[in-house]
Amino acid sequence: MTDTARPMSIGQFSSRSRLSVRMLRHYGDHGVLVPAEVDPDSGYRRYAEEQLAQAAHVRRLRDVGFTVSAISVLLAARGTESYCQALVLQRSALADELRAARERLALIDQLLDQEGSTMSAITVSCEVVPARTVVALRGTVPAYDQEGRLWGQFIPELTRQQIAPIGPGGVFEHDPEYRESDPTLSIWLPVPAGTTVEAPLEMHEVPEQQVVMARVEGPYTLISEAHSRIEEFAAAEGLALADRAGLDDPIERLGFNRYLSDPSETSPEDLSTEVCVPLA
Repeated sequence: MTDTARPMSIGQFSSRSRLSVRMLRHYGDHGVLVPAEVDPDSGYRRYAEEQLAQAAHVRRLRDVGFTVSAISVLLAARGTESYCQALVLQRSALADELRAARERLALIDQLLDQEGSTMSAITVSCEVVPARTVVALRGTVPAYDQEGRLWGQFIPELTRQQIAPIGPGGVFEHDPEYRESDPTLSIWLPVPAGTTVEAPLEMHEVPEQQVVMARVEGPYTLISEAHSRIEEFAAAEGLALADRAGLDDPIERLGFNRYLSDPSETSPEDLSTEVCVPLA
């Protein structure tokens, strides 16, 4: 037997696999990377040369964020559709985290540039929004920042029904209170009057509205701050905002956002959004 074929000590295997001794023991205890030999008297663990390839794969799965239990399942599923799907889902989750981190970085940059004030990024005024016809898709999502899930259903359905929007759209918020999870939203786009739709899409005729509008220049994380500015503006001007009763309030009573930028083509710091709350 050559030297390279001899079982390696855990220290040698750690050096060559770039996995710490502590993690090798952890993986071994969880059945992820089991030593080739364990001395029954001393408990010393030894690893085979051919286990280096598996160790490299374990390290890669760990480095993209999979837990030990998930790695164990993935190793067993390697080469199957389930394995590929798990990687796709993990990539999507990491992309969401990256997008959220970029938005937070953009917000921090604004706070630093403006010495702690977001006032210049948000301008508030009283505006009249013309009457409009909108097509909408209503649904409940895990959180407000998961609104994109609805857009992912909405756009293909518009294409299927051959509906052509005529301007930028946004979202209506149905809940009468801010929700930490599971908000009910209706994403919408303006369409020509007389447009007809099929389920699951809905058509709404929104009358002319007088609103307090906060124009936000920057990431969507500023939207909550925009609502605070709207409340302050309304109080200072003696304006009464529309009362809310429940999920099925008339569409003209709902607060809404209008997105003037495409987030897939615009960096978070360059996004432009109108946050609107109707007046009573």
